[in-house]
Amino acid sequence: MGYLAYSRSLRSHGRGKVLRVGVYVDGYNLYYGGRHQLKKAPGWRWLDIRALSEDLVSAQRGWTGAVVSRVVYCTARIDARLNPVGHSEQDVYLKALLATQSVDHVEYGKYVTGVQYRPLAVKSPTKRGTPVIVQAAWPVMVHSTLGTEVPGANFMVSTLKQEEKGTDVNVASHLLFDVLTGAVDAAVVISNDSDLKMPVHLARTAVPVGHVNPRGGLFAGDLKGSPGEGVGNHWWRVLGPTDYTSHQLADPAGTYTRPTGW
Repeated sequence: MGYLAYSRSLRSHGRGKVLRVGVYVDGYNLYYGGRHQLKKAPGWRWLDIRALSEDLVSAQRGWTGAVVSRVVYCTARIDARLNPVGHSEQDVYLKALLATQSVDHVEYGKYVTGVQYRPLAVKSPTKRGTPVIVQAAWPVMVHSTLGTEVPGANFMVSTLKQEEKGTDVNVASHLLFDVLTGAVDAAVVISNDSDLKMPVHLARTAVPVGHVNPRGGLFAGDLKGSPGEGVGNHWWRVLGPTDYTSHQLADPAGTYTRPTGW
């Protein structure tokens, strides 16, 4: 459906037309966006996703009659063996989100841990922080088994690898399924992950899409676009510190209490 056809469809339903909006959240992207802006300050982690979404949507004058009808929160469980406190706090938060209907559905990916071997590197002081591999040179030199110096050798280190997997795929899957089955009339994607380029561009051909960057600053280049592409009526929004701090769950939220320091 083109933009003009979409506009005619809205008008044909009259002034009382309800625009059902689905909100699709990359939980880790949203969390690290807040941590980037607010650091370790308290008062932002107990975030009310629905309240934030409703304010973002209601601010869009072009989305007349818009109602947040579905909030899907995609995340992965923190590994309890490596971070028992983080796992416990996340568990409380996820239960509070569901108990208060701040989200309608939580979709879980996987939290992958392991050991990875990498070359030791530092940021270049002259090339805008470009990584530079550290090589053996005095005052720290590598010797061969024969005791001779090996200048220019790379230092290899083993590091703990912690990575969430599947969140971007889950966001994309729920977004496209709801759009293609007609479950929503518009969509909001809260993530600045450039891996979402294709599903977001496809969604824009069918429904208006709002895109929210949780980190502040610039949008990932692959997520940029124009308000008139596809069916049109799209918008972009960058979150700031007050977006986090002014949309907090009650404490307690049902039977769940905000963790200390949150």
